[in-house]
Amino acid sequence: MAWDHRGKYAIVGIGETEYTRNSGRTTRAMAVHAVRNAMTDAGLEKDDASWGWLSYQGRGSTNGPEVAHDLGIRLDFYMDCYGGGSSTEALVGLAMGAIESGMCDTVIVNRSMNGFTETRTGGTGHAAPVWGVANGSHSLHTALYGQATPLQNFALTFARHMYEFGTTNAQLAHVKVAHSKHASNNPKAYYRQRMTVEDVLSSRYIVKPFHLLDCCVETDNATAIIVTSMDRARDLQQAPAKILGVAGRASKYAADYHWCYGPVNRVAGEYAAKILWDNAGVGPDDVHVTGAYDAFTATAMLQLESFGFCDIGDGGEYISSGAIELGGLRPNNTSGGHLCEAYTHGMNMVIENVRQLRGLADDYCPNWQNGEHSFDYSERGCRQVQGVQVTANLGWAQPGTASGLVMTNQ
Repeated sequence: MAWDHRGKYAIVGIGETEYTRNSGRTTRAMAVHAVRNAMTDAGLEKDDASWGWLSYQGRGSTNGPEVAHDLGIRLDFYMDCYGGGSSTEALVGLAMGAIESGMCDTVIVNRSMNGFTETRTGGTGHAAPVWGVANGSHSLHTALYGQATPLQNFALTFARHMYEFGTTNAQLAHVKVAHSKHASNNPKAYYRQRMTVEDVLSSRYIVKPFHLLDCCVETDNATAIIVTSMDRARDLQQAPAKILGVAGRASKYAADYHWCYGPVNRVAGEYAAKILWDNAGVGPDDVHVTGAYDAFTATAMLQLESFGFCDIGDGGEYISSGAIELGGLRPNNTSGGHLCEAYTHGMNMVIENVRQLRGLADDYCPNWQNGEHSFDYSERGCRQVQGVQVTANLGWAQPGTASGLVMTNQ
């Protein structure tokens, strides 16, 4: 499909709260904090724009107009969507569409969640199956038999990958090893301890073949990004992260029963990838930093395969080669991602790639605020990637759904 908006829009503001397991605040209060930080980052005041707002809901979030009211913002456009993983990249595309259609000229994308102290991703022993049966999702036919949580649903995909391609738990553990190294250089990451392959393999099983350390951290936090046109972006405070292309929640046939259509070990990133690379006008080899959704170690590996960073079946070799580590061929989730920094349904990984493109990764380098980095990736050191020009975010909701976002500073 033809797409003529390449480089026409940009992310100009990013904001977040602290990443914690005891926020002591409502999601409304946290959202106000994160959005105000994003506005300050962009150099925007409440009367500086025709505002639009996109947020995604569920698990205690607060609707956009309520947060906007607390900030003194009147909205010309808003839409609160239900969603989780893979929403961020899709909403960036929808923000561009809202601006292109003339409904507003600047859009806030926000996510706020008390993901540890309130509603946890895995639910409880009884809540998850009941929820699935009540709304008629795929859990209607699976939850009652013990396949209710995300990890239970995703385990089949990776188990088949192990069987077909010989991928091992030791290879997969390198995702955690890499992301923990990155998080050790991130002062705001929830987990900053470096892990080894043995640490991962010796942690207890949660759902075979996944161990505890294959799973993401659960946190309370709010995050926000601001999207506007490049015409406006040039006059704002920060160097814009120019958007080259998006793909929004592409799915396999019957996303809820994805294993019925195509191999169970193949995921929807294969469909999103074609849209993303065609729109962006670049390919995997042009990307310097990736942000692959790491709800679990396997989700990052499967996406890197499906978006073409390595061949299908070679993901285990790719992630264990050192390619995804700082100093490697193409670092992934340089903030520590969901496995170590925080769980935000993908927002923190887009925020991190914006920082990377600005040259302003907030690490332990003394003068990072001035863009001065040592590129020493030892513990409590630097996490800025040298010479980064193109980043890719790879969004995941489930094996049957995927999104993507490519940005550049050129």
